[in-house]
Amino acid sequence: MERVMGGGMLPLVLASMGVLLLYRILIRLRPGAALQDAVVVITGASSGLGKECARVFHAAGARLVLCGRDAARLQQVVQELTASSTGTKQQTYTPSTVTFDLADTDTVDRAAEEILKCYGQVDVLINNAGISYRGNILDTHLSVQRDVMQTNYFGPIALTQALLPSMVRRCSGHIVVISSVQGKIAIPYRSAYAASKHATQAYFDCLRAEMERYGIPVTVISPGYIRTNLSLNAVTGDGSKYGVLDKTTAMGRDPRDVAQAVLKAVRHRSKDVVLAGPLPTLAIYLRTLWPALFFKLMSSRARKEQKLKDE
Repeated sequence: MERVMGGGMLPLVLASMGVLLLYRILIRLRPGAALQDAVVVITGASSGLGKECARVFHAAGARLVLCGRDAARLQQVVQELTASSTGTKQQTYTPSTVTFDLADTDTVDRAAEEILKCYGQVDVLINNAGISYRGNILDTHLSVQRDVMQTNYFGPIALTQALLPSMVRRCSGHIVVISSVQGKIAIPYRSAYAASKHATQAYFDCLRAEMERYGIPVTVISPGYIRTNLSLNAVTGDGSKYGVLDKTTAMGRDPRDVAQAVLKAVRHRSKDVVLAGPLPTLAIYLRTLWPALFFKLMSSRARKEQKLKDE
């Protein structure tokens, strides 16, 4: 029976991918919205993808509010952006900064007030800050699962809900969240991370539907591996740092290219963007259209990873 189903599913998967490719081509041809003078808030802006997003939105003329836990590192980003603007024809603005820990949701309301004081409004909120995880479920403390969920899920939704009323009053604004391909498919030894990103996907899908009547678009961006320090800073089952640059991460996308894709998604008010190669994209379709094969592939991957750890 599975063979029969498989034979019928493969053409459907290929046809679906063809439709997706055509849709992406049409999106590229559509003119995008201007970002000159727009107030753009970026969390996790001191490094990695957040820092690269700061570069591209600054260059586009946005008024930035950069958020992170380390005030000194945020100021360094401000200095770099200010220096890069010298001699450019595009009008740019010196970014503002707001320092707070997104994982401490008790401080988010205060942070939202500070953000709104910078320019009186928020036009685009980019929820980028997050933490990764590597570990075996059997060896992972429940507290680690909670901590990853706190940073990757509760933190972004707390900030979003704190800033959302000001957007609703104006019937203007744009909510963006940097999720992950692992918010659509789950791979072994990433349970806490994949769970947090699945929750993120679900929440912002609901938000998109509820905000449509106010004219506030919601964009979920799901990258594959990006060449950042995410795996180095990932937590393990006991809460310690993973401290390893995974091969997949080292070979991932250039964060500058991903930041440009985020800029394009904001300009085009895209709803759901997957930034991944053909295999992860195919896996997303397999999970929905041919789950038996997907589960088999993930089981095989789990065995291979465990074997490498045992050697």
